[in-house]
Amino acid sequence: MGRPKALLPFNGEPLISHVVCQLKTVFHRIIVVAAPAQELPDLEVDLVRDEIEYQGPVGGIYFGLRAAEPEIAFVTSCDAPFLNLALISHLVSRMDGFDVVVPFWQERLQPLHAVYHPRVLPFLKEQLERHELRPIFLYEKVSTLKISEQEIRAIDPDGSSFINMNMPADYQAALQRWQDLHPPATFCSVELFGVARLLAKTSKLDLGIPARASLAHVIAALAEKLPVLAGKVIEPSTKSLIPGYACNVNGLEFVRDPSFEIKHGDSVFILSADAGG
Repeated sequence: MGRPKALLPFNGEPLISHVVCQLKTVFHRIIVVAAPAQELPDLEVDLVRDEIEYQGPVGGIYFGLRAAEPEIAFVTSCDAPFLNLALISHLVSRMDGFDVVVPFWQERLQPLHAVYHPRVLPFLKEQLERHELRPIFLYEKVSTLKISEQEIRAIDPDGSSFINMNMPADYQAALQRWQDLHPPATFCSVELFGVARLLAKTSKLDLGIPARASLAHVIAALAEKLPVLAGKVIEPSTKSLIPGYACNVNGLEFVRDPSFEIKHGDSVFILSADAGG
C-alpha cells in the first residue's frame, strides 16, 4: 500500500477505528494485535503486540487468541471495511462443538474472517515454532467447520465481508463503494491558504461529510481527497492539524476542538503561519 493500512482515512476516521467501531456493536471486548512498534490511533480496546515480528496471520491470531482466553474469538483484519455483522453473529452461533468456524468463499478459505477456540493455541504455537505461517495448516489438525458459499450468500449475498485492501487501487475502490452505499448528507467547502495551498495545488474544494459531522470528519475527508497533506498539514491520524496550522469556520471563529460540529454549507479555512496572518 505504501503506507500503514490501519491509518488510511475511511468514513471520517482511521481505517482501524472504523473496523473497531463496527465490531463494538457485536462484541463486548475488542483485542487489537499490533506489531511491536506499530503506531495506532487512540482506541478503546485491549492492545497486545506481537512478541516476534513478521509472523504473519498465524502470529496475530495466536497472540490475540491468547489474550482472549478462555473465550472464543472472531478474528478479522484491519483492512476489511465492509464487515457484515449478521454473518459474524452467524459464524459465532455455529461454533458449538468446533475448534474453528471458517467461511469458504470463492474457492478459498477465509482465515481472517473466522472464529477460533483457545483450544487451538498449542497448535498455533507449534506452527510458529516451525515457521508455518499460513493459518490453513491448522484446519486439518483440529475440529473445523467450513461454512459453504451458499450458506454465506443467504446472509451476505455479494461477499462484501471478504473485501480487503492490498493495493492503492483496492483502497480507492473501497472508498468509492462506501460512498455509493452511504451518500453524504452534508456538504461544506474547504479553502486552503499558504503551504497547504502550495502542496495541494488547489485553493478550494467541496467535501461531502456525514450529517452532524465534526471538524475531525472534515479533516479526515480532506486527507482522503488530498493525501499530499497527510504528515505535512494533517496529523497521520487525520483527526487534527499539525502544530503551526489553524482552522477557521465561516471567517468567524478559530476552532481547535475536533468534535466541533460542522453544518451544511459551512466554509472551513485552513491557514498556516506563513499565510500572512
